[in-house]
Amino acid sequence: MAPVELDSPLHPTRDFWLSCGHHLVDRDAARRLHVTDEFLKVHLARPELMPSAQSCSAERRLHDGLLSNPRQSVPCSRVLAILDSDARENWEILIAWRDHLLRHDTLEAAYLEIARGAFKPPSVFIDQIVHLILRNILDGCDDAFILRAAEMFFRPQELAWHDRSLVAKDLEKGAVGGSQHLSPLISLLDLQGGREVDVLNEANAGGYWARSDSFDTALDLTLGQRGLAAVGEVVARWISHFFALDVAVQLLTKPSDVKWSWYIGLDSEATRIGDAIWNGDEMDAETRTRLVGVYQLIFANPAEMIAKVRGEPVYLLMAMMPDGTLRLKPQNLMTGLPIPHLGIAN
Repeated sequence: MAPVELDSPLHPTRDFWLSCGHHLVDRDAARRLHVTDEFLKVHLARPELMPSAQSCSAERRLHDGLLSNPRQSVPCSRVLAILDSDARENWEILIAWRDHLLRHDTLEAAYLEIARGAFKPPSVFIDQIVHLILRNILDGCDDAFILRAAEMFFRPQELAWHDRSLVAKDLEKGAVGGSQHLSPLISLLDLQGGREVDVLNEANAGGYWARSDSFDTALDLTLGQRGLAAVGEVVARWISHFFALDVAVQLLTKPSDVKWSWYIGLDSEATRIGDAIWNGDEMDAETRTRLVGVYQLIFANPAEMIAKVRGEPVYLLMAMMPDGTLRLKPQNLMTGLPIPHLGIAN
């Protein structure tokens, strides 16, 4: 079936995350994303790839050629002909990324290969594709807390205690002008923002959509507030989209009583803590303060699990680093679930 546009009249809801480029890709009947020429061309607007007055003729020809036909074959000789070594390296990275996307039918399939370690692009490209896939998954979502929680899956966070509340703020909020992690669409669409950071609450949640590309709202991750539960909802929707699995993700308020039959760290620090618990180590007080959330994931159909843990809950851990940063790794969900196959559901 032919792809349909993401901004279909069937979805007359408020738009958000314009900077991910979701209007530049196609979506098929199974809600999988397909690369378009327009999406590929946006990469050519990245500042490290835009020709400058000092660029050589070989680089200019390559840039112009890809603007004309972004899918054209690029032999190594065309890149090697670029005189500037930094520019040459940037183009090698871009062409490898483009070729990886074009080798797969969907962006989801391309991401799964990254999660499996078959291809290792720069983190900026991984964050970009997660951003885009989540925009598709959450199309039509009218809950600002879920959308803000989803930002944590592709943008590093800085966590800090304020008045007994654990608040997550975008780590790069203060560096909007020069961050290499920004989508080129932020500059092209003039979406830099510039507001002060506000903690999301029921009173200001309605304003999220207008400022979503500024990433300037903070999320309260204190037990009893909506932030942690919203993270669990994003996890459930992510798993459903990729694997067509019906799961419930519940936040635990007393994780000390759980039986660690199977666990997944949602970030590197959480994985380290989970491994220590699995090996029988006791958590000290300082480590406990960094364990931001523990979730119980339940399969609606236990038969979809591997026999070893069939019917048992899966535990998800989320933890901040000693410096207070949190970098979620949704790829851990792609490879860590106790299911007999890890292919994308049709």
